[in-house]
Amino acid sequence: MTTIDDIRAAARRIAGRVHRTPVMTSATLDRELGARLFVKCENLQKVGAFKARGACNAVMALSDEEAARGVVTHSSGNHAAALAYAARSRGVPAFVVMPDAAPAVKVDAVRSYGAELRFCPASEREATCEQWQRETGAVLVHPFEHPDVIAGQGTAALELLEQAPDLDVVITPVGGGGLCAATAVVVRSLLPRARMLAAEPEAVDDAARSMATGVRQPRVEGPETLADGLLTGLGAPNFELLRRHAVEVVTCGEGAMIDAARFFLQRMKLVVEPSGATVLASIRAIADEVRGARVGMIVTGGNTDLRWLCGPEMCRMATS
Repeated sequence: MTTIDDIRAAARRIAGRVHRTPVMTSATLDRELGARLFVKCENLQKVGAFKARGACNAVMALSDEEAARGVVTHSSGNHAAALAYAARSRGVPAFVVMPDAAPAVKVDAVRSYGAELRFCPASEREATCEQWQRETGAVLVHPFEHPDVIAGQGTAALELLEQAPDLDVVITPVGGGGLCAATAVVVRSLLPRARMLAAEPEAVDDAARSMATGVRQPRVEGPETLADGLLTGLGAPNFELLRRHAVEVVTCGEGAMIDAARFFLQRMKLVVEPSGATVLASIRAIADEVRGARVGMIVTGGNTDLRWLCGPEMCRMATS
C-alpha cells in the first residue's frame, strides 16, 4: 500500500519534470460558501492535468532495460497524454489505447507527444491493451492501479498542504481513484483530523456505492455524463486506501458540475474540464457542512473542447 514515504520519494524523482502548480482563491466563492477555498490548479500542470505526476514517476522509476521496451497503457485521455509526455522525456516508445469516443482535444494531445495510438470501444480497452502489450513487450503503466502512478499523484497534495496549511477539508475527484487514494495518504499523515472527501458525478457513482457497502462495485456502463475523465471504475488498491483512510464520497449532478466549470471559467479565468469541476459542485452540495472551514480543492485538469458551455441537455441533443 502506498505510504507517505513513497509519495515524498516521488516528489524528489519528478522534481523539474512537472510544474509546481499554483493555489488560487476567489473572494466571490468564499462569500458564497462562508468558507476559505483554496484551489490547487492541476489544470495548469504539464499536459493539462495532474496525470503528468504519476506518469513521470512511473516512467522515471523504470530500469534502463524496462524503459528500452517502451510503455503501454489504456486511458480516456489525460493519462494517455501524460504517459506519452513522460515517455518522450525519457526517449522511449509509448503505446496508448484510447476509447473510440475519446474527445478529439485529448486524442490530438496524445499524438502531439509522439505516442502510437489504437482505438476501441470503451469496454474493450483493457483487453486491447493486453494484446498490444503481448505484441510489443512494453511495460504496462496502468492509469490508476500502478503503485508508482499512485505515489506520483500524491505529490499534488503534498504541495497543496505546503501552499495552504492547516486545512480542515480536502477534496479531489474520484474515478479510478489514484489521486484520491494518494491524497488521503497525505492528508491522514500530515493533517490527521482533516476531513477527506471524494467528488463523483451521480451518473458514475461506483465509488459512492463502494464506500457505502464496503464492497468494491463495478463501473457504471454507458453513463450519460460529460465527466469523461471519471468513467473508469474504482481501482482495487485505491478502494482499500479510501477505506483505510475514511474517505467520504460526495456526489453531484450534471447541471451542478457544469455550473461549477462555468464559474471557474467566468469568475476565476480558469479552464477546468467537467471532471475537475466536480470538486466545487460537490462542496456546494454540502455547503452547510463546510461553513467556516478552510477547504482545499484539487482541480484535476483543463483538457476540454468547451462543448459543456451549452449545458448538459443541449450537449446530449448535439451528440445524439
